[in-house]
Amino acid sequence: MTEFLGQMVDFLNSTNVPQQFREVDVRGLFTNPWFMAPFVAFILYNLYKQAMNTLVMTSLGFGLWIFSGSSYMEGLVVNGQMQLGKVLPVAVVFLGALGVAVYFLFMRSD
Repeated sequence: MTEFLGQMVDFLNSTNVPQQFREVDVRGLFTNPWFMAPFVAFILYNLYKQAMNTLVMTSLGFGLWIFSGSSYMEGLVVNGQMQLGKVLPVAVVFLGALGVAVYFLFMRSD
């Protein structure tokens, strides 16, 4: 199993996907009509269908994406050493997000 996961990680690193996620121009993305038109249509459709689970999971994904690219996360590792004072808030944010995801996916029924 670890051999398979190692091959997957090597494949993702060879395609430069992590680097592409780090270099996304958020302002450019949300001002691009080719992204915004389908995104707004997706949000409006889910509002019409009252699919709150999908809306919450979408906003949770965007929120974690924005948080992971924030200056707070950039200061988490300085000179190759993790700053222990910043680990607890990051863990709380991601555990909270995990709790919200578990609630909306498994405990709440529509």
